[in-house]
Amino acid sequence: MTEATFATSLFNGSELVANASLHHQDGVIDAVLVDQPAISGPRRLIIPALVNAHDHARPSMTSFGAANLPLETWILRSALGTPPDPYLAAAVSLARSARSGCGAMMVHYTRPSGTMPIVAEARQIAKAAADVGIRIAFALAVRDQNPLVYGESAAVLDALPAEARQPVEDLFVRPPTRPSDYLDLIDEIDAAIAGPLVDVQFGPAGVQWCSPALLEAIAERSATTGRRVHMHMLETIYQRAWADRTFPDGIMRYLKEIGLLSERLTLAHCVHARPDELDMIAESGATIVTNFSSNLHLHSGLGPIAEAHRRGCAIAVGVDGAALDEDDDAIREMRLVQLAHDGLGFRRNWSRAAFLGLAIRNGRRATGAPGSGELVASAQADFTVIDLDHLDRDAIMPVAPLDLLFARGNIDCVRDVVVAGRCIVRDGEPTGIDLTALQAELRQMFRRHLPGFRKMQAAWPALADATAHWFEHVGCGC
Repeated sequence: MTEATFATSLFNGSELVANASLHHQDGVIDAVLVDQPAISGPRRLIIPALVNAHDHARPSMTSFGAANLPLETWILRSALGTPPDPYLAAAVSLARSARSGCGAMMVHYTRPSGTMPIVAEARQIAKAAADVGIRIAFALAVRDQNPLVYGESAAVLDALPAEARQPVEDLFVRPPTRPSDYLDLIDEIDAAIAGPLVDVQFGPAGVQWCSPALLEAIAERSATTGRRVHMHMLETIYQRAWADRTFPDGIMRYLKEIGLLSERLTLAHCVHARPDELDMIAESGATIVTNFSSNLHLHSGLGPIAEAHRRGCAIAVGVDGAALDEDDDAIREMRLVQLAHDGLGFRRNWSRAAFLGLAIRNGRRATGAPGSGELVASAQADFTVIDLDHLDRDAIMPVAPLDLLFARGNIDCVRDVVVAGRCIVRDGEPTGIDLTALQAELRQMFRRHLPGFRKMQAAWPALADATAHWFEHVGCGC
């Protein structure tokens, strides 16, 4: 049975058309008809479903005391937010992204719950995605070095009082994963959860956290299988300093030499990438995901996104679990990126239509979603319906719909989200789960589990001070 959605305006991914109807059946668009007779009722704008191209499917870390911290201590503090139930945490995160207009999301899974075998946990994430109805890429993060700082952990551990050292070691210092074991595990996860709406990827946490042996093994297997790779890159000034010390010939040159820098690679952040590195990324066809609000929260920097675009890099947008108001609002995040990097005065780096199109197109590629996202016949029926009356609250004179979206849009303007023909958000609420109930249940569960981290909380002041001292006075070099 063919379903039809009518809109005052429709942005198909490249151009805006008026009075359109989108027809879809069995998850695929049959036709987009334009210049249809105007209909009475609420004014609507249809756009391709947005993509949250870098995230971790976890709750707000501010709720666990991680506000105003740089990444290097924020990561350690985030242990308090370890998911007590992987399904609940993922379902809440995924539904919040869907509610903000996203039809696909990257889950770079950096903090497993530890409550079950990791393949079983991956199944829970996939079940949450299926219940919400959103497409996901799932990349199990891996790291086999530098658990506390970008160097020997002993320098930090030895600075801790005896009562603080043990809980820190218990939480963060573990035997490294063997490269072959990780590759086998990804194959097992793929067999368990991969499907039309789930793309399994490799997930090295970042070059500073992965040994050359691990990175080279992942590069080789990615080249052999075609599996995508998703990892952090040059997010902070301390990572920049580490990279320059460790790879005097250039970190991007190293990634190119081992075969990891390719069109299969997605790099989150790249805040401190240099022009020559951006040129290498562009030449390789790799994708950069910018996470503007996260970078602000963590004092990481703004990132050379406009420069990367000018040099030919593929740019996508991610929320990274830390949108400006920590509400997973992908529309506001997209607006912030566009506003911050669009140029000065009369000079513009992209039109709003071009920016929206490239963010969706590159985001879909990064998450393994099929097609470019354009709303045309035979494409996947992945689209978001925006309330134009909500955006044009004054209704004084005609204003271009995309100008309204980029000037005022946020999660509150999203009415419906359709993925593969299924309406996963209707009238602003997820259809597959009760988000309000699940959020309440998850909060209660976190409260019950927090006492289990009492020793870590007691150790925190000493750990935070020792870590900051290492980066500022021992191992930074910046």
